Amino acid sequence: MTKVRDIDTRGTQHCETTALGVLLRHEGLDLSEPMLFGLGSGLSFIYWDSKNMGFPFLGGRVKPFELTRNLSTRLGLELLVQETTSPRRAWENVAAAVAAGHPVGLQLDSYYLDYFGSKVHFGGHMVAMYGYDDHDAYLVDTAPQGGAVSTSLTSLAQARSARGPMTAKHRSFTLTAPKSLPSPRGQIIPAITACADAFLNPPIANLGHRGIEKAGKLVPTWLQRTDNPQRDLPQAALLMEKAGTGGALFRNLYRDFLAECTQLLDSSHLRTGHRLYSEAASLWTEVAALITKAGESADAPCLAQAGTVLRDLSRLECAAMQALSCLESEAPSMNKP
Repeated sequence: MTKVRDIDTRGTQHCETTALGVLLRHEGLDLSEPMLFGLGSGLSFIYWDSKNMGFPFLGGRVKPFELTRNLSTRLGLELLVQETTSPRRAWENVAAAVAAGHPVGLQLDSYYLDYFGSKVHFGGHMVAMYGYDDHDAYLVDTAPQGGAVSTSLTSLAQARSARGPMTAKHRSFTLTAPKSLPSPRGQIIPAITACADAFLNPPIANLGHRGIEKAGKLVPTWLQRTDNPQRDLPQAALLMEKAGTGGALFRNLYRDFLAECTQLLDSSHLRTGHRLYSEAASLWTEVAALITKAGESADAPCLAQAGTVLRDLSRLECAAMQALSCLESEAPSMNKP
């Protein structure tokens, strides 16, 4: 058996921040999950639908791996990314990292993992790998998936070689922290304003606040979009609420990030953003409940009500991001030394 020593196998709520947390704690940098998510400018929104998709997808965050790249740049971390079309080379890449004493992040399709509870294809899933033996790989996944888990080497190879939406070519990555890390506190304002600017000025109508408004118009049509509403609508709501694809989980993380920031920076705009995202998080939970109820009972009025709440959310999150985008001009003072 080959394992990295002294691994903190704490699983958190979201897959990419869970993997980042494992890699960074091993480098001596222990940040909360909301802080990792916020410093990586992780919040976003996308309404995604196409002819080859069985049902629309609501995404509440930036695309997979963008958070990792953002965070690495912001904190001055050395990010080593390896991709290959060769399964043999892909395994050699991760085995070498583990043998050298480094946990390694993997992007893969969660459908193939032995322990994974929901058998839905998702090619943007992230885990941290810290060991292996002749039969199994030892991983850290989210707390809902079990935290410290294992999967067969065969299943891991299938998950890494999967192709389709959001997949990568056997992507693996390691992080190395410099001896003198930049203060995470000093990166808060650039991270928040970059996130706000992207949300307020999306290049297409499917993204940001415009995407939420579009979802408000299209969600009421979802009963016509599926021949199995009892399956598709509750599953979409479950993904929104628990996996965070388009719902409360990422809003909860961003709310908690902003709350942590208010302990470090004295800013009225920051407090406004935190208050509005606290409200938004609860409304996303309401949307998920309405979509679930509509699927279970084929109740069109529930979807119409969900659409109304989504349009309210578009305006609410737009106001929150407008306040947060003003942080740089406000020059907030530090609350603590």
